[in-house]
Amino acid sequence: MGYIKADGIVIKEVNTGEADKIVTILTKNRGKISAYAKNSRRPRSNLVAGTQIMCYSNFVLFKGRDMYTISSCDVLEPFYGLRCDVVKLTYSAHILELVNDIIQEEQPAVKTLQLLLNTLHFIDKSDRSIELVTRIFELRFLSILGYAPYVKGCINCGNLETDKISFSFKKCGFLCNSCSLEDINAQALSIGAVKAIYYIIHSNIKDVFSFEVSGSVLEELASVTKRFIRDRFDKDYRKLDFLKSL
Repeated sequence: MGYIKADGIVIKEVNTGEADKIVTILTKNRGKISAYAKNSRRPRSNLVAGTQIMCYSNFVLFKGRDMYTISSCDVLEPFYGLRCDVVKLTYSAHILELVNDIIQEEQPAVKTLQLLLNTLHFIDKSDRSIELVTRIFELRFLSILGYAPYVKGCINCGNLETDKISFSFKKCGFLCNSCSLEDINAQALSIGAVKAIYYIIHSNIKDVFSFEVSGSVLEELASVTKRFIRDRFDKDYRKLDFLKSL
């Protein structure tokens, strides 16, 4: 195979040798790929800028036996502001860890890449709550991957009423007041949280960040998404715990 071009964002980097590194890149059509960036840690290398973590670039790659090798790259969006703010950096690192853990090698990731780029843009450039943007990403990301909870009514009986709704992690969806009695571990939700979760899952991806919530609803979203992720993937993601010490 000859050289190929691919737009992608660096989601992980590992230093190797004296001046090289191996980067993990999320691309649109080839999904997650690993690529060797020779001399990319040398100040005068033409790969320095484009292979930094969270940098979105156009890559020219050569496919080797075990991994790609980066021939050249041009920066499309550096997301520089994310690396200069400890809070933004921590939330972004949490998001990239999720993506790297869950996305499979060389599986198309068109919707995931679009969501990731939009999310990082809002964290970097907008004045929206970074935590809300992150919770929206988490739930929409899982929905894209096929883990969307059922939120169009009670998953058990089909009741469409939206008051006194609980979230069942066991059944992966909403439960009405009556059915929630059968699941003692279901989390009771406010009407605001019910509407927010429904909107995140079913809205157009271009509009998914276009709403605000109260602090109490944001706490409910955080509780739901954290446990939902832990139950689905059997892992506690703890990078955000660092912010509690600031």
